[in-house]
Amino acid sequence: MSFVRSIFFFFVCIIVFSNCEDTHSKKNKQNTSKNADSVTIDVKETKQESKKEENIKVPGAKSEEEPFKLTNKNLREFMAQYGKENPETLVRITTKFGKIDIQLYKETPLHRANFIYLVKQKYFDETFFYRVAKGFVIQGGNSDRQQMAKKRFEIGDYTIPQEPVKGLKHVRGAVALSKQWVDNPSNRSTPYEFFIVIAKKGADHLDGEHTIFGKVIRGMNVADKISNVPVDGSEWPKENIFIKAEVIK
Repeated sequence: MSFVRSIFFFFVCIIVFSNCEDTHSKKNKQNTSKNADSVTIDVKETKQESKKEENIKVPGAKSEEEPFKLTNKNLREFMAQYGKENPETLVRITTKFGKIDIQLYKETPLHRANFIYLVKQKYFDETFFYRVAKGFVIQGGNSDRQQMAKKRFEIGDYTIPQEPVKGLKHVRGAVALSKQWVDNPSNRSTPYEFFIVIAKKGADHLDGEHTIFGKVIRGMNVADKISNVPVDGSEWPKENIFIKAEVIK
């Protein structure tokens, strides 16, 4: 009897052990399945994050867009908006001979905005009073320095439509922009080079040819000093007369 009980107990243990092993195996399979799903989700998220990183712009990287430059096509729109945002009308030109204050006319909005723009871009700080026509005009806004050529390239290649104002004449102290004489029937102004009339009787033969956009209100004695410096055969001063320009108000 004792032997039979022993055999029965032996078979019961085998059955119980087998059931326990199956249960443990099922739990492992379920856990494995869940882990696999999680890994798959993680992989998808990683791929999505990778794609996002590809679209991130690196600070300091060069943009494919061309830098803004002024042209005859965008000039009016740009200067109209710039003029509204920058309404100043007083500019100071400083030289080794002293300071010249120029009042700009609101009646010539494109020329005024252009002059203010160039001053704020520090363009004139790379230029001279490069032409002195005795008893006539002094002319600034150009130089033989590489920085000036580079600055012009960065700002743009353009001209400004003439803005005639009735009653404005090329009297002493008048400030106007130069122009190209060849192929320029509408008398468009060159944007970079300005001149101040020195002649005591003015220069009425220039009336209608240039846009007068300002006048000297202080410092004509400085302009006269510049007009008396020694020059070479092309009216270029023998010593450079550097310009520094700033907006006063």
